[in-house]
Amino acid sequence: MEDLIKKLSSTLNLKETQIKSVLDLLNDGATVPFIARYRKEATGALDENQIRNISKEWEYQNNLLKRKEDVIRLIEEKEMMTDELRKKILACDKLVDVEDLYMPYKEKKKTKATVAKALGLEPLATLLMSCPQRGTLDEVAHKFINDKVKTTSEAIAGACDIITEAISDNANYRKIIRHNDYRFSTIKTKLKKNAEDPNGLYENYYDYSESINTIKDHRILAINRAENENVITVSIVGDDDNNIAYLMRKVIFRDTFAKDVLTDAVNNSYKKYISPAIEREIRTDLTKKAETSAINLFSMNLSNLLMTPPVKGKTVLGLDPAFRTGCKLAVVDSTGKMLEIAVIHPTEEYPGSGVKERDLLESEKTLVSLCNKYHVDIITIGNGTASRESEAFVANTIEKYKLDVLYTIVSEAGASVYSASKIAQEEFPDLTLEKRSAVSIARRIQDPLAELVKIEPKAIGVGQYQHDVDPKELDNKLTEVVEDAVNSVGIDLNTASESLLTYVSGLNKGIASNIVKYRNENGNFKSRKELLKVAKLGEKTYTQAAGFLRCYESKNPLDKTSIHPESYDKALTLAKLLEIDVNDLGDPSIKDRVINANKEELAKNSGLDLYTLSDILDAFVKPRRDIRDTFQAPILKKSQTHLEDLRIGDELEGTVRNVVDFGCFVDCGMHEDGLVHISKMSNNYVKHPSDLVKIGDIVKVYVIGIDLKKGKLSLSMVPNKM
Repeated sequence: MEDLIKKLSSTLNLKETQIKSVLDLLNDGATVPFIARYRKEATGALDENQIRNISKEWEYQNNLLKRKEDVIRLIEEKEMMTDELRKKILACDKLVDVEDLYMPYKEKKKTKATVAKALGLEPLATLLMSCPQRGTLDEVAHKFINDKVKTTSEAIAGACDIITEAISDNANYRKIIRHNDYRFSTIKTKLKKNAEDPNGLYENYYDYSESINTIKDHRILAINRAENENVITVSIVGDDDNNIAYLMRKVIFRDTFAKDVLTDAVNNSYKKYISPAIEREIRTDLTKKAETSAINLFSMNLSNLLMTPPVKGKTVLGLDPAFRTGCKLAVVDSTGKMLEIAVIHPTEEYPGSGVKERDLLESEKTLVSLCNKYHVDIITIGNGTASRESEAFVANTIEKYKLDVLYTIVSEAGASVYSASKIAQEEFPDLTLEKRSAVSIARRIQDPLAELVKIEPKAIGVGQYQHDVDPKELDNKLTEVVEDAVNSVGIDLNTASESLLTYVSGLNKGIASNIVKYRNENGNFKSRKELLKVAKLGEKTYTQAAGFLRCYESKNPLDKTSIHPESYDKALTLAKLLEIDVNDLGDPSIKDRVINANKEELAKNSGLDLYTLSDILDAFVKPRRDIRDTFQAPILKKSQTHLEDLRIGDELEGTVRNVVDFGCFVDCGMHEDGLVHISKMSNNYVKHPSDLVKIGDIVKVYVIGIDLKKGKLSLSMVPNKM
């Protein structure tokens, strides 16, 4: 264990004490959010990603060690283990190197080589591999003729099969060739004969070649998809001549009468076994790397979307756009409670629809009536089909009737998934799918996090090629993202849904359901401690969860903060030392006392470590701090911009809707989001778009391309860069 911890320390560039503390806490059942938030003194304030990296690397190293032990045992059982081989196996840093060393000893299915060995031709193969110089090939082969091996040609052919396999199984040969191929190989694609690609989606890859060291991850995923759809063929092209020449030098190390046999064995081994195997490895590694990149990008985008600041205290009307079936409207109050549902038909009035003027007027009256009846502050419009037509209708109605209402476009990704879910059915059993979507769209601006956790994370479309990656890896990563978001914000114990509670540290679906059931039967929680009355919620779970749950109806002011109950006594001591009344937390005067306090002295007198001390002092200053308040709020507007109104060079303001490897998509109010290519994001080199922007950012952009026919908008973040 100590050796592994040292190895992790070197690999992750962390102290051994940090790694040991994290492993001990995880083994005791502590969750990652809990360790990151409430055990900073033990870990040196490692964040969630660092803690997870320790856990994953520990698991990998343990699996690697177990495989080494298994391989050593299997070779020992064959009585073929040597001290040198044991050292080589134990020194391996990668699983592939262990497997290379094990390959010659691995039980094989019936092969030409195993057949030849059964015929007693292994001694002949061994002799030929020594590059003999005395005698002739026929002379040495003649000694192996018997009832089963009729001719010298058969003996030589069998020996060649054994040599071919021996070359292929040589770990050193594979390691050198693998190293060369990873340095110098290219990936090549060709259009398949009779391939179908009607929209030219994969046109870039009909005849394409690029070094495997420079190809972008998103291209790998695109190539894989095109290959899976039988549009292209894919190959990895290495330096075959150089690789074969290397094997020739190693195998034919001096002049010998067996040169022709050894040459055939080298060519067969390389072309039939070594090269295809390494090509598969490279394809697998490229795909794994690309999938990891796509998952990380999706995770980053999801995290930023979940952390969109809530628009609090507003009555919202959600509009789920549609043409034929009409737009569904849902009014929700400031707490998200549904007040009224309606359906209007305004969008078919636009070109080609033929809807009567009367329908448009009725739609206007319905919208105005709902806005006036419930004093609607904001209208949220889903960004799906008929979104911009609906926006035009809303903007025109606001102007025509002088409504004191703002509107915004929100992502409706996953709304249909939510509408058909069990959660939505339980919440709104009497509503149709589309009407449930309208409620979700309304709530997404009030508290995006609380609404989006009801949706399967991968259904929220904020990435690239997320449907082409390992679904298990994607699910695991996205679950981590949601957990981090929920626990970093802190949850209102008396309003949180079961979906939201499920992601709280230490809780699971069963306990979350029990919390809601207890709340429904007994009324709102009056303290954090009351959680211990919930079925199946014991002390251990309470410790993990309590700090992330806020109880705003408690008489204890500390229950309303991020301060953990385990630190209440010391927090009260600290408040006494600072002459602070905990009933006045958040008062401006407290900030000055905290700023001017001697933290080292306070830590000494309160018995708190500096990490916990700092967190408690922050809670004293901002007891209801919401980390999302540091993010940019969504753009609210009253009028619409049309693509036809734009000119090259126009300056616009928009919201970043998605970040991908090749740029970002910005919602400037057009029918489609505009693309800012990575080359147009800065005058300086940009390694990745995420280095400059994130989902939800409000950015200033400039029009550099308008395609009215396709409805596409090209943008730049650099002024006058045409």
